[in-house]
Amino acid sequence: MLLNNRYRVLRTLGSGGFGETFLAEDTQMPSQRRCVIKQLKPIQDNPQVYELVQQRFQREAAILEDLGEGSSQIPRLYAYFSDNGQFYLVQEYIEGQTLTAKVQQQGVLSESSVKEILTSILPVLEFVHSKGIVHRDIKPENILIRHRDNQPVLIDFGAVKETVGTVMTPSGNTTKSIVIGTPGYMPSEQSVGRPMFASDLYSLGLTAIYLLTGKSPQELGTDPATGAVLWRQYALSVTPSFAAVLEKAIQFSARDRFTSAREMLQALQTGTVPVAPTVPGVAPTVPYIHPQVSTTPPNPTSQHTVSISPVQSSQPSSQRSNSSSWFDGSFLGTLFATICVTVAIGTGVFAIFHSRQSQPQVQQPSTEQTQSPLQPSAEPSGEPQDSVPPQQIQVPLDTTPSPEVSEPSSPSVDKPSPEQAIQNYFSTINRGDYQTGWNLLSPTYQNNKRLHPNGYLSYIDWWGGQVQSVELEQVSLEEAGTETATVNARLRYFMKTGRSVSSSVRFFLLWDAQNGKWVIVDTR
Repeated sequence: MLLNNRYRVLRTLGSGGFGETFLAEDTQMPSQRRCVIKQLKPIQDNPQVYELVQQRFQREAAILEDLGEGSSQIPRLYAYFSDNGQFYLVQEYIEGQTLTAKVQQQGVLSESSVKEILTSILPVLEFVHSKGIVHRDIKPENILIRHRDNQPVLIDFGAVKETVGTVMTPSGNTTKSIVIGTPGYMPSEQSVGRPMFASDLYSLGLTAIYLLTGKSPQELGTDPATGAVLWRQYALSVTPSFAAVLEKAIQFSARDRFTSAREMLQALQTGTVPVAPTVPGVAPTVPYIHPQVSTTPPNPTSQHTVSISPVQSSQPSSQRSNSSSWFDGSFLGTLFATICVTVAIGTGVFAIFHSRQSQPQVQQPSTEQTQSPLQPSAEPSGEPQDSVPPQQIQVPLDTTPSPEVSEPSSPSVDKPSPEQAIQNYFSTINRGDYQTGWNLLSPTYQNNKRLHPNGYLSYIDWWGGQVQSVELEQVSLEEAGTETATVNARLRYFMKTGRSVSSSVRFFLLWDAQNGKWVIVDTR
């Protein structure tokens, strides 16, 4: 069989629900180079869905090309094409053995061998995460040990499979109908459609445990009280320091795992595992509960952002998580202290102002009054119920246009209102589209090391790891010009512990005319 009039299929390497994988040779190369061809078939035969899948397939192929060019331990992408309603990826053929086959052939691996594999694959995972990509299907079958240099190679990224899993709902919306991942190796947050970087570390930790014990996650017991995986009795010779690294990687709550592949690698190299929570509970890295006070007004005249597709607004909802509590007293104490300090400052300013008003003053020209960047929040209406209503995991494609919202104050009829921009921003957060949300922040705001010390990693760890959903209770336009706008919003955060927190935030927006969207340049 000749595919695309070029690739001669030699044999089938595997098949599954998404399609088939072939070993082929390139007839148009002098070397007759061997390659792997992945054939992917959309799960729904719908012309409208097919067009969207084709667009997303091209985008995911470009990502795979970038990853393969940037790391020698990720197969290179040679080409991609579509034919007869199916999509094809042509990738580098890696001569090697999967970790599953290695254990089946040689038996369980020693601690030193497993450490060596982890030490080599974690920098690859760090590179993938630095691109904002979550692999989503790390397991022994998807790590090859390459014969020529004995290096582990990471294969079979999940994003393309998710793309061909797009379907059309009865209401006419497109959704990602499937959750990518393998049962057992997939953590709880990924199983409900919200993968994050820590999800890959969880899967890698269980992969390492498989190498040490020869047992898949389904063969291991779990603690009914904590959800902890019980594996130590099958690997009694493992040193306590190495066991501690694996235990941290496979914690039920993403909050309790390593924050990055680099941190896990450092723990392996030093033999020291952080005991304290790895994401500060005192001050969230994204300042939407209590933004920091800034005395310098925003300067939104030189911001530029990357163009993205419009997003679909959706009603915020929350999902009950079984994770252990991270929203501890230190965080609540800091939140309460911040509000108290803000109230105290406001009270002091009012007292001084009132005192001066009672004395004769020389009338000064009227100027714009500067308010505190964060007004004291009203008391919450009450503690949330013990259970948060479950959320239907239907993640709309980012190619679906957002609803039209009229904007009387805007001189342009096709420009979305600033209020709608804030609504759309939190819609992306609630449906787990953190990359789109991140792209709605200005580069200066993204690069604020005080707010995002680890860049996108800090952003996604806050929204994906700690906040279940956020409800936009009230939004109002304070002022708007042709290029800038100020929007006040009252938010309620539903945390993954079941608690809820209210906050009032002022958003400073800039109109990005080149890309046709509002971007957030500052918050107070």
